[in-house]
Amino acid sequence: MPRFSVIVPAYQVQAYLHACLESVLAQSYPDFEVIVVDDCSPDACGAIADEFAALDPRVRVVRLPHNEGLGPARNAGMERAVGDYLVFLDGDDTLTPHALRGIADRIKETGEPDVLVYDYARTYWTGETVRNQAAAHLTEQGPAPFRLADRPGLLKLLMVAWNKAVRREFAEREGLAFPPGYYEDTPWTYPVLLTAGSVATLDRVCVHYRQRLRGSILGTPGERHLDVFAQYDRVFAFLDARAETHPASRRELDRWRPLLYRRMADHLTTVYTRPDRLPRSLRAEFLRRARVHCRRYRVPGAPAPLPVRLRHALLRLGLRRTYAALRLASALRRRTARISAGLLRAARTGALRLHYRVQRCLPLRAVFAVEGHRGYGRDPGALEEAFRRLAPHVRTAWAAAPVHHHTVPPGTRRLTPGTAAHWTALARSRYLVSDAAFEAGLVRRRGQVLVQTQAGTPLKHMGLDLQERPGAARGTDFARLLREVDTWDYVVSANRHSTLTWERVHPGGWTALEHGQPRTDVLQRATAADVARLRETLGIPEGTVAILYAPTHRDYRRTQRSALDLERVVRRLGPRFMVLARAHPAHGGPLAASADRVLDVSDHPHVESLCLASDALVTDYSSLMFDCAGLDRPIVLHADEPQAYEAVRGTYVDLRSFPPGAIARDEDELIGVFASGEWHGARTARLRAAFRERFCPYDDGRAADRVVRRVVLGESDLPPVVPLAERRPAPSAASALARTPLATVPQPAGPRTVTDSL
Repeated sequence: MPRFSVIVPAYQVQAYLHACLESVLAQSYPDFEVIVVDDCSPDACGAIADEFAALDPRVRVVRLPHNEGLGPARNAGMERAVGDYLVFLDGDDTLTPHALRGIADRIKETGEPDVLVYDYARTYWTGETVRNQAAAHLTEQGPAPFRLADRPGLLKLLMVAWNKAVRREFAEREGLAFPPGYYEDTPWTYPVLLTAGSVATLDRVCVHYRQRLRGSILGTPGERHLDVFAQYDRVFAFLDARAETHPASRRELDRWRPLLYRRMADHLTTVYTRPDRLPRSLRAEFLRRARVHCRRYRVPGAPAPLPVRLRHALLRLGLRRTYAALRLASALRRRTARISAGLLRAARTGALRLHYRVQRCLPLRAVFAVEGHRGYGRDPGALEEAFRRLAPHVRTAWAAAPVHHHTVPPGTRRLTPGTAAHWTALARSRYLVSDAAFEAGLVRRRGQVLVQTQAGTPLKHMGLDLQERPGAARGTDFARLLREVDTWDYVVSANRHSTLTWERVHPGGWTALEHGQPRTDVLQRATAADVARLRETLGIPEGTVAILYAPTHRDYRRTQRSALDLERVVRRLGPRFMVLARAHPAHGGPLAASADRVLDVSDHPHVESLCLASDALVTDYSSLMFDCAGLDRPIVLHADEPQAYEAVRGTYVDLRSFPPGAIARDEDELIGVFASGEWHGARTARLRAAFRERFCPYDDGRAADRVVRRVVLGESDLPPVVPLAERRPAPSAASALARTPLATVPQPAGPRTVTDSL
């Protein structure tokens, strides 16, 4: 008995069926069967299905004698399914890589729920992929599994069959089946969610929903779209029948009627206003029937915003001309607002550009900024401090959002991006230093020097390499990127790996400054007193082992979340350990709720201070590992979802064969690494030393000095690099207790090494 039965109805999708079936058979989770239902398709769908069945015994083909539609085709697949869970996939859609493994893991994690709801993304012919806008309702935070009453927001998701895995035994027990006609998902999905005894969610894109230019069912005008009324009749008939057979649940069912009425009214409004669904000849008939349905099923208690209530009222009253007039007025209002806003933006932009042109004729100075115009720090911050120390004749300014102005040192001018003062500074700056793209509209004037520091040693794919990874590129304008690169004079590089990577992914005429990572200078110059002061400021008790947990951003997730239960980790490790949790800047919020021994430090302005205050770093694919390697503190890799990350983003360094320390594949292994003392053992020290020798050869505390002396002072005889063997190790405040294993914590079963496979 397979774990999943993947049911694929096929009708006139010969151009897409091959990709659909390939996406299923290529899954890393092999325990499934595929049932292709040939709905008497007049094209080559049947032949394509037969070819796959001949190549893989997991594929079975079911043929219907007559074309019956999606609903009956799916029913035919369910009748022959033997898997634990039913997974539906339309013949023109595809599963994302490792989707079934993610679904299987989540089902096991949540105790075999009746229904698992997962996410999807729309894919367009241009190659653009747009994730579901309502994905926030799929958060995995909170208890799971649950009932629909605990998370009613799930009803705001698209009511389709292919974003859910349904336990087959549950579907058979409840007699759930698809009706004939268009919109057959509606009377299937609502009963599934309303009757499920347990529901869980998976915050992951598992299906790519193809947006066809033409030929899709919902995009074909015709009278079949009137089927939507019969489908909602079935939904409300289900509620009535369920209330009769289960009297105890009548009150609970009645509470759903207002919400279902609102969803029905929204759906009918959508169909009515889409010209690609209803021909003009059917619009009056559709509105008449919509009026009947709204009056028949309307239930008080469906709160909605005023515009929504107005639309529903017009639908219920059948005021077609009034509805059309209001739609026209609304469209004109929106267009007028857009034009007015555009004119205002154009006027403001024109004024700033004129101001900028005038300022470009005046004397020069220096401006610094970091990605997102955040606070003072990182590589530009280290260089700005070196500017003030080694070249005090150069006036410096820092561009940051007002909320971050307090982080800028007193001797540096503060600039607010987008203001006239900011454009004045850009026009009059001899040196522009940033670790991200410079301002759009910047025109490099004669005598200006643009220094690009990048955002650390590249681990994940960047620049032109993202052309083959649209999920990570997220609409990057590569032509604009190359124009931007052509303006650079210098690129700061930490090591040979960085130089070679930047030359390939950012090709241009710039000069590499392979002098080290300026932002790590503070790590090399820190004293024991500095470390003690930082730990006291953060509230780290004396003798405590502080673990800095800093995962990177996941491009394939809409909502970021911690892969670790941090409270469980510190509870298992005991009272001498605590965790400093730092979210990636793109996370958009705290990584964890601060508790007794879990401290969220996502808002801390300087990650370098957190590195100094901690005794070890736990990360997945963050370039912060290169900074901490130079600090020579233990690093543990938590290799969470390596296949998914590699498929979407990809890495330049094979961390499986060249890790900076111990590797843990899951939470229990991570606990074992710290409990056994493996995290700071001799073997991990050797791995870290090799990693440090390769990626931190110039991080000796004088990288910023070398850059400023080369770029600003024009020196060629730069301060020599201190060899690794002669560098003073950065002081650590780790307790002596950390050097002994925790015998009381259960260790993972079976032998393992620090270089276990990711």
